Amino acid sequence: MSSSSSYSGSSSSSRPYYYPTAPSAPDPNQPFVAYPYQHPTGSSFGSGSNIPPPQGYGNYYPYNNNNQQQHNYSWFPPGTHPDVIRSFQMVDRNQNGYVEETELQEALSRNYHKFSLRTLRLLIFLFKNRTESSSRIGPKEFAEVWSCIGQWRGIFERFDRDRSGKIDVVELRDALYTLGYALPPSVLQVLISRYDNGSGRRVELTFDSFVECGMIVKGLTEKFKEKDPRYTGSATLNYDNFMSMIIPFLVS
Repeated sequence: MSSSSSYSGSSSSSRPYYYPTAPSAPDPNQPFVAYPYQHPTGSSFGSGSNIPPPQGYGNYYPYNNNNQQQHNYSWFPPGTHPDVIRSFQMVDRNQNGYVEETELQEALSRNYHKFSLRTLRLLIFLFKNRTESSSRIGPKEFAEVWSCIGQWRGIFERFDRDRSGKIDVVELRDALYTLGYALPPSVLQVLISRYDNGSGRRVELTFDSFVECGMIVKGLTEKFKEKDPRYTGSATLNYDNFMSMIIPFLVS
């Protein structure tokens, strides 16, 4: 099976393995130039979280500081913001050092947004340790998710120009374009139709849907790049590879 893309990009002799985090937001004073194969420079996304929580964050319950907790929570990356660690502690009520989808939903809802379980399953799928069979994440992955969501929040707020708390297909196009993803109108329509509630009104994305949409676009692009080592915009893959690439993003 041969697949090609109309976008162009610069090649690189050394590219890091896929990290499922938000791309770097470009300089707002620079013109829109899409380079879908250009890896963001100077990005530390996915390496932990030094980002403090939003304003008003910090209403916590006391938490026992026993040896098991110290052992598990020492797995947070160095420099992780203390409030991120406390957020993990609050929802890890059985103190096993992991959070599952409903616990992640609670942690993020307290501080960012009420995320759907569909978006959370995608986040866990992308971030969880590949040796972990269960749908759960540990401290390191939790910090990476937190950092990722913070970066996507900044991008969302930049392109929510009318401050409605939602973005339409034009704002979505502009956001993805400046991040390096020059999607054709037909693909944009397929993406945004995923969030059509059948009311007949113009489809708009909440922050939750925007994160899911952005992660799908970035994740599939990175997976495609693995099959296009010369970064030509074209790749040949068999049926099994194609299905293995696509299905996880559809069923997460």
